[in-house]
Amino acid sequence: MPNPAPYDAIVLGAGGAGLMCAGVAGQRGRRVALIDHNDDPGAKILISGGGRCNFTNSEAAADRYVSANPHFARSALSRYTAADFVAMVDRHGIAWHEKTLGQLFCDGSARQIVRMLLDECPDSVTHVMGRAVRSVDHADGVFRVETDGGVFTAPKLVIATGGPSIPKLGATGLAYDLARKFGLKIVEPRPALVPLTLPGDEALFQNLSGVAVPVVARCGPTAFAEAALFTHRGLSGPAILQISSYWRHGQDIAIDFLPDTPAQWLTDLKRAQPNATLRRVLSAMLPDRLAVALAERLGAGEALGQTRDALLAEQETRLRRWTFRPNGTEGFAKAEVTIGGVATDGLSQRDLSARHLPGLHVIGEAVDVTGWLGGYNFQWAWASGWAAAQGL
Repeated sequence: MPNPAPYDAIVLGAGGAGLMCAGVAGQRGRRVALIDHNDDPGAKILISGGGRCNFTNSEAAADRYVSANPHFARSALSRYTAADFVAMVDRHGIAWHEKTLGQLFCDGSARQIVRMLLDECPDSVTHVMGRAVRSVDHADGVFRVETDGGVFTAPKLVIATGGPSIPKLGATGLAYDLARKFGLKIVEPRPALVPLTLPGDEALFQNLSGVAVPVVARCGPTAFAEAALFTHRGLSGPAILQISSYWRHGQDIAIDFLPDTPAQWLTDLKRAQPNATLRRVLSAMLPDRLAVALAERLGAGEALGQTRDALLAEQETRLRRWTFRPNGTEGFAKAEVTIGGVATDGLSQRDLSARHLPGLHVIGEAVDVTGWLGGYNFQWAWASGWAAAQGL
């Protein structure tokens, strides 16, 4: 390892945001030490998208992100766009495709994205991998980072160590500890894009483990139309992961199991098929196990023709807005990202520098900016890393 040496900047964390920041800063002529306690860079990149990396979303915009300041991400996202990242992917000859809802994936391996980001780093970037940070201090305009492999000093420090989601990849709360040390506030971190758990009285639905169905999931005014998946512990699938970022303990989740049916479809069906039962009707529209469970919960046994219109209307309403009250989530271990983090009111929108401490920047998942499922969080990593590099 090198002896203590003056770098222009130290970037803590070799994930997506840190790699991007180090590479761009290096291209701008800065001498950068990129430090990470993992032996290899880009751990979350490698597992994303089933190993093919959902590296951005063509629809990325500030309104697709959750933050105490919903406008904070706008500057970085508008100056470094999804199209900018795609141009870099194309320049490196990486084949990609759009899967759905603007989600862009590698045709091959996520390793191509990590390799690209490493190749974007010039020789002025020193990669310090497999070295844990022991202490970080600041005095006389210089940051001093002590690792178990040496001491590094620079007038600029970028915190890019992410949040505590997916601890098996080495995720920690280091970013929050450092932010507090240097006087930045923290918005309560909690798991996001995470499966929700259901209490014991919903055991009937827990017995549907493995059943998936297109739904509209709602929490308050927010709704997502994607698939929901029943698990042995509760609810998952894209619609649930999306809505989990908006859910708080004590709130209900409402599920529309039949979002494509017209109003009064059940009473109209009564006229057309009076001998049909709700169970049979639902089995034609939903996975059979789910149809049986819903019909049982609705107490529907007799033929539609023998059921009062008012009761059919109630059943239709419940199928459109079936409420669950989750008792929690599957936690940071299963969360794709962390919501909350370093408060944006202490950071510049332009380069994510600390307002009260020149030279300190916080980027990526460590910041209180959390995107929707589908490449949005990677785009924030690229954009925030690029923006911070402009200030180094």
